[in-house]
Amino acid sequence: MKVAIFFGSKSDTEIMRKAADILKQFNIEYRGYVLSAHRVPERLCEVLVEIENEGFECIIAGAGLAAHLPGVIASKTILPVIGVPCNGALDGMDSLLSIVQMPKPIPVATVGINNAFNAGMLAVEILAIKYPELKEKLIEYRRVMKEDFIRESEKGCDL
Repeated sequence: MKVAIFFGSKSDTEIMRKAADILKQFNIEYRGYVLSAHRVPERLCEVLVEIENEGFECIIAGAGLAAHLPGVIASKTILPVIGVPCNGALDGMDSLLSIVQMPKPIPVATVGINNAFNAGMLAVEILAIKYPELKEKLIEYRRVMKEDFIRESEKGCDL
């Protein structure tokens, strides 16, 4: 089980780290790359070939502003690509629309603005289809999450 995490700028590191954190929690191997679809397209293509040859099974790609990185990656591979729109010129709305509005037939699964955690969870769900042990971990994660939520909500809240 291997997931590649791409993002176009080091300034997105803290956002994208949340995807890595959840992958770690599920013991999924991952590797991070700071590569730009605009500044180093040749290197991006080389790395995509490398990760395919190394057996990576899913890609998480974060990008801000024009947010072309997830779409460019999706156009170069048949691996599932999960796009993370990062804050851009319009509080991330520009990035969200750039990623979610991919032309057919090159889809990019897209999560909310800066929500790399959900991108990591979606990668876990995708891989859980193939790996029964991961599926069991995900079921247990959800069970515990529900129990924790119920326990917290039973305490009530101060308004």
